[in-house]
Amino acid sequence: MIEMLGRELTYFWYYFLIQTEQIVWYYLFGMALGSLISVFGKEKIHTLFIKMRNTKMGMFGIIPASLLGIASPLCMYGTIPIAASFREKGVAQEWIAAFIMSSILLNPQLLFYSAALGYKAVIIRFTVCFILGITAGLCIRLLFKNKQFFKFTKFENMANRDTEPNPFIRYIKNFGRNIKATWLYFLIGIILSALFQRYAPQEFFAKIFINNKGFGILMAAAVGVPLYACGGGTIPLLQTWLQRGMTLGSASAFMITGQAMKITNLGAVKIVLGIKHFVFFLLFVSLFAVLSGLAIDFMFRTG
Repeated sequence: MIEMLGRELTYFWYYFLIQTEQIVWYYLFGMALGSLISVFGKEKIHTLFIKMRNTKMGMFGIIPASLLGIASPLCMYGTIPIAASFREKGVAQEWIAAFIMSSILLNPQLLFYSAALGYKAVIIRFTVCFILGITAGLCIRLLFKNKQFFKFTKFENMANRDTEPNPFIRYIKNFGRNIKATWLYFLIGIILSALFQRYAPQEFFAKIFINNKGFGILMAAAVGVPLYACGGGTIPLLQTWLQRGMTLGSASAFMITGQAMKITNLGAVKIVLGIKHFVFFLLFVSLFAVLSGLAIDFMFRTG
């Protein structure tokens, strides 16, 4: 019994070390990049967005708004106060919708971290998030043109935590907060990935995600909600799944529903949207995740 336990621990440690070596540098560099943009680029993003208000882009402003959302390194609870300030300054709510949607789904550190999944996954993740942001903006413009969609009252005037006068110390503190907020999820992701490689039956996994791709996309979109506690923490798990044959469409669906509807985000989203618009948000994200996943698998099957 003791000998068998020791053998299993040895196997687990072997898979754990392999996963860590493959992922950890993407994780650390991604956190460093995110802190760099947060400390030195956040105000520039805010200023650029406000300047856009004075242009005559109209509906087409959702395109740069979606890109700026991706460029923003802030979490959900940092994005909403900035979006509230945009609304106070008269920025169109379809622009704000595009900014928030793409910001929820992606940021520079997560995009770099996703490089561990391969260049195709990075391109797909960026493209899908960008298009989803644009689509969200278009939906708000078409369906809520003369109606108030957002309720920012409870998130206005939230304190800025990057107040240290010394730029280097301010950066180190921000980097430390990023690591503190994500390291546990990163560790859990590595552990789950190692356990999956050791014990998950490959035949069962192949039956779900390879032989039945349409159902696999639905399954991926569904399990993304409870499993996706942190974007970075799921990269090791996704890497293992993709190696076992998970399609890029299923991976994309998992990343969309998980990132947009993870528990840490839903509370803030519900407060900002109200119950009716919150349900609209859930249906919109779920439908887009499944349809885009099917489209991705179709393109890569016939391309």
